[in-house]
Amino acid sequence: MKKIFNWNLDQYVYFGGYPGASALIHDPERWRRYIIDSLIETTISRDILLMTRVDKPALLRRLFQLGCSYSGQVISYQKMLGQLQDAGNTTTLAHYLDLLGGAGLLTDIPRYAGQEVRQRASSPKMQVLNTGLMTVTSQYSFDQAQQNRDYWGRLVESSVGAYLLNNSMGKEIDVFYWLDRNKEVDFVLRSGTSITAIEVKSGGKKSALPGMAAFDKAFSPNRKLLVGTQGITLEEFISSPIENWIDHKGKS
Repeated sequence: MKKIFNWNLDQYVYFGGYPGASALIHDPERWRRYIIDSLIETTISRDILLMTRVDKPALLRRLFQLGCSYSGQVISYQKMLGQLQDAGNTTTLAHYLDLLGGAGLLTDIPRYAGQEVRQRASSPKMQVLNTGLMTVTSQYSFDQAQQNRDYWGRLVESSVGAYLLNNSMGKEIDVFYWLDRNKEVDFVLRSGTSITAIEVKSGGKKSALPGMAAFDKAFSPNRKLLVGTQGITLEEFISSPIENWIDHKGKS
């Protein structure tokens, strides 16, 4: 049996860790064709369009591309409508995001609102379910992505988001983000009455966390976690069971 390439952490963040693509990462064009043809196109054509009525398949594909380009960012439905031709209304976009999420491609993370009834936020956070979907639709090579500090930061954050969403499936764990004016917390986990706030930092410098401080004051989470610089290493975080980051015993 041919040995599968042993990925390092940066390669995992960029290429996304699809097992079938692991042997192709040293040939970028073949890797891209595999992700696009064998994964994205096959999933959209077979798992969505053949199984569900979709009145605007071209819109669904454009929404997928737009969502991948905005992964790790908050974008309003109105802005999405402005960037997508023949988009119809927000209900259509929300439905198509549900279809893409159910197929394991792209989803939207709602804003945390405490004990309020959960509703889809008017400005959801886009999230790929594998970072290979984000990079394959971009213009950045592996080296270029590492050199672009802002883009690499979004890749790292998206890898954490993908880990959280994939590992929360089938469990009583909800994943949110939180935003209040210019203060943000990257991810919020809710399991029963337990709340965990998570901030992701990929830069080399220690920085203040005003969003975490504001969230702590407003909601008193059970746990506050920093992933990356000066905190839990990314490798340790994404290789651990998601239950490790939830505290059901009390605030700590």
